[in-house]
Amino acid sequence: MIAIAVLLCGSGPVVAKENVATPYRWTNVAVGGGGYAPNIIFSQAERGLAYLRTDMGGAYRWDATAGRWMPLQDGNAVPSYMGVESIATDPRDANIVYLAAGMSARQPAAILRSADRGATWRATTVPFAMGGNEPGRGLGERLTIDPNRTSTLFFGSRHDGLWRSDDSGATWMKVTGFPVAGLGQPAEKQTHGGIAFVVVDPISGEAGQGSKRIWAGLADPAAEHLFRSDDGGRNWAAVKGPAADLLATKGVIGADGTLYVGYSSGIGPSDAKTGAVWRFAADGAARDITPGDYGMGGFLGLAVSRSTPGTVAVSTIDRWNPGDTVWISHDGGKAWDDVGKRSRRDVAATPYLLHEGKGADFGHWISGLAIDPFDASHVAYTTGATVYVADALKPTGPIVWKPWVKGVEQTAIITLASPTGGASLISGFGDLAGFVHTDLDRSPAPTFIDPYLSNTNNIDYAGRAPNIVVRSGSLYANRPREATLGWSDDGGMTWHPLKAPAIRPADDQPGKRYDLDGDAAVIVSADGATFIVCTPVPLVTRDRGRSWGLAHGLRLNARPVADKVDAQRFYSVDFDHDGLLVSTDGAKSFAPVAAAGLPPQLWPGKVYWREQQYRLVASPFAAGDLWFHVGDALYHSVDGGRRFAQASGKLKVELFGLGKAVVGASAPVIFAVGTMGTQRGIWRSVDGGKDWTRIDDDAHRWGGRYRVVSGDPRIAGRVYLGTDGRGLFYGDPAGGEK
Repeated sequence: MIAIAVLLCGSGPVVAKENVATPYRWTNVAVGGGGYAPNIIFSQAERGLAYLRTDMGGAYRWDATAGRWMPLQDGNAVPSYMGVESIATDPRDANIVYLAAGMSARQPAAILRSADRGATWRATTVPFAMGGNEPGRGLGERLTIDPNRTSTLFFGSRHDGLWRSDDSGATWMKVTGFPVAGLGQPAEKQTHGGIAFVVVDPISGEAGQGSKRIWAGLADPAAEHLFRSDDGGRNWAAVKGPAADLLATKGVIGADGTLYVGYSSGIGPSDAKTGAVWRFAADGAARDITPGDYGMGGFLGLAVSRSTPGTVAVSTIDRWNPGDTVWISHDGGKAWDDVGKRSRRDVAATPYLLHEGKGADFGHWISGLAIDPFDASHVAYTTGATVYVADALKPTGPIVWKPWVKGVEQTAIITLASPTGGASLISGFGDLAGFVHTDLDRSPAPTFIDPYLSNTNNIDYAGRAPNIVVRSGSLYANRPREATLGWSDDGGMTWHPLKAPAIRPADDQPGKRYDLDGDAAVIVSADGATFIVCTPVPLVTRDRGRSWGLAHGLRLNARPVADKVDAQRFYSVDFDHDGLLVSTDGAKSFAPVAAAGLPPQLWPGKVYWREQQYRLVASPFAAGDLWFHVGDALYHSVDGGRRFAQASGKLKVELFGLGKAVVGASAPVIFAVGTMGTQRGIWRSVDGGKDWTRIDDDAHRWGGRYRVVSGDPRIAGRVYLGTDGRGLFYGDPAGGEK
């Protein structure tokens, strides 16, 4: 490290240049599922073929031969397209599938078309907005194909009425005869349910000629919520259903032309107070078939059997007491069987479903429900955390549901750490708390309890005692809490709550425990003896929280960083005065240091919310080795912050992390998310930032939704990448690192 220190600090800024890409092999760190999948769709053209749509992680196809779900949008570089609003499978050609892709009302939207089961896509940008990750994402399906003329598609939009394509999705035109034009662009942070589903009656037309009868359901406030056309979509009439305060949320049609509709008082997934289920015969006869004792909540999951006439299934949503369930009828809704009462879950393959310390329940946010068109006993449903399947749903007796998620990784990663010893990876997730991965290819048992926190916002470990780990996090809104900080002395396998005392940031303010809202990060010294909690006035404990003190010289809202090698060293950026502070006495006091070479203004290096990665990083490989990300540039110091040199050249850095040096190199590997010229991607440098090579490729873009990146301090060349929706990845050089 001495040689590289002279090079960086004596020669001025290095110049980065783009080299030939370094091939990397990318693999998901196994969790299995983990997020909200609004619907699952079986192909009617081929047995064993199914598709899954997620709200922020793209779409998947079930590969029966491989026995796993295959991600279909990893090569997509448009962030918005990872929120899938709807899927339509061609009922005659198993190779053709369509996606309606668009994350929210103010982001790009497109219809994606594939003739090879999603291996490749053609995109048609559309003038109507979508909301694949907005409220109401469990409605649908909005996109449908006319089974009697498969080049004709309909799309029910949220804000702009009904749309039609007659050239297999290449161009779209608004259906002017539809009586609901749409409510238009919503206000900021709001949405509309719009046309929740479009269903084409297969028995109302002839092959090649198109269908006559089309149904559409409306999930906006209105006097009527169901509409029918008997002339292929030119003219429409309202169809009377239940009370006007119930929205038509989901519609499916049986082989005999009977339409089943689920109704709810809200568009979901958390606002349904009541609901109903109705059936509408082809001759116009309507009947309320709501299960008699369903209780509270609405209905959002709905499915019919194509092989067994009269078999229909519905699922409740927001039935918090006694919990959501699935009902099945074999006589068109005259009698219902609550299968939840005779169900159990086998979650051995994905034990994270036990993460809240309870047995895995039937599920929440049940929006997707599907019956295999070739086997009525093969039923699946989606929840806010997983997909469950029953391979043999029998009319009587117990039912065993298992997660159907192999290959699906749909989570948001907030933070991660690869310690210098112990487990390879400790990660902080949104909603699922986080995990200790001793085996990257196996879903781990949950260990982030005591305290249990739904989100983990920061993780730190002691560089010379990596069995000491600390974390901070937050709970779902309105949940009671006693601690949002925890520490572990066995590498994160078991935890102890850490509770900071009440403080008064100013004399005129009352005392308050500022560690309870999840905003206070916690850090640990290199030897594991000292913890600092970043409340508005940072608090220091050297006895695991039994007593507390202050670090002199720090200003309000300071966030120190511990040196990973020298237990007496800590660092903190004073953004108000554009300076760097250093402690050499174990965080008893901090004093300014020169920090020569940093830009005059440091505020571009500040983070503003608890889930952002802190931009000042201490290397685990040498004392006083600091890396500071300011704006889109990276700066490096090897002398504890006295002097810095620019270490990113022409690469515009968004995120960065450090890893073990490759053989023959003296500098740690730098991994970065950033842009070189016009190419955004994942990059690495093995020579301290002088040269950069791209390590992702056009097949591995994941929507460009990146949250955190870090190298491994023990495995040369390995990188960990946390995404916002496609889970956690580890990457290794494809040819091995020498």
